[in-house]
Amino acid sequence: MKKIMNDPKDFVDEVMVGIETAYGDRVHLLDGDTRILVSSYPKKRGKVGIVTAGGSGHLPVFLGYVGSGLLDGCAVGNVFASPSAKKMAAMIKACDDGNGVLCLYGNYGGDKMNFAMACEVVEMDDIETMSVLVTDDVASSPKETASKRRGVAGMVYAFKIAGAAAEQMMTLNQVAEVTTKAIANIRTMGVALSPCIVPEVGKPTFTIEDDELELGMGIHGERGIEVCKMMSANEIADYLFDRIVADLILEKGDEVSVMVNGLGATPLEEQILVYSRVASRLKKQGIAVYMPHIGEFATSMEMAGLSVTILKLDAQLKGLLRMPASSPFYTSENK
Repeated sequence: MKKIMNDPKDFVDEVMVGIETAYGDRVHLLDGDTRILVSSYPKKRGKVGIVTAGGSGHLPVFLGYVGSGLLDGCAVGNVFASPSAKKMAAMIKACDDGNGVLCLYGNYGGDKMNFAMACEVVEMDDIETMSVLVTDDVASSPKETASKRRGVAGMVYAFKIAGAAAEQMMTLNQVAEVTTKAIANIRTMGVALSPCIVPEVGKPTFTIEDDELELGMGIHGERGIEVCKMMSANEIADYLFDRIVADLILEKGDEVSVMVNGLGATPLEEQILVYSRVASRLKKQGIAVYMPHIGEFATSMEMAGLSVTILKLDAQLKGLLRMPASSPFYTSENK
């Protein structure tokens, strides 16, 4: 293992302290807790709170989206491990302003179990909560059992839509409804070229040959659906695009937002090549791209590879997507 770090057991806590040190004018640790980050941005009185939680190791997901017009709080566990229900409950309480809190997170067993317990705890303090799961990974389950799918990079679009809806002072039910609609129109699939190493484990999460890539892997190093020989940028783009649009019906005249997300060790130039091919395929079908996202939005430590996400827009979702948002790791201006 070759990583720039200190003691592996201190990795997460030191990163959290580092985030507050760098961006303490915009976000802060809740009462000094190195597993809970909350927003310091001004917010409207009575706004619905938006929170998430998950394992560390994915920066800027999840911590990087705590800010204005996005998340109000985020709890994290160890690398690729869920935070405790106790941490989640403390975060929810801190982010409630009287009109409830939306818990928005990926479809993973530990997160689901701990959020359920946390919501029960805060209900005793008369805090209303609703939970919405992100299930955008088409590789993790067929369309017939889409509710079993993992939440991957598409959760960034979900954070953006939910945060914008809350900024418009929608009710908790309304925020949950529009976020659920967004997730129903988000599809993602990715490829991995190399594994990553969890600091406290000290060895790769999986093995793959130098001339191979893994199709459909998860952001924690979960196995994909196929291992194949290395492909060109256009071939990778076509493979991901074809499987996404087979699952998300698009028609001429539709409008979408496309995200090409680097997993931690893939140069931006390579991401641009994949985006260019996807955009070309969409243009040939008469589909317009609005607000493309290209870069690292949801990583997996130093894993090499990328994912493609497509969000199908309607007038409401487009309006929410273009609303201003700001965090230390993400900025969106009204267009």
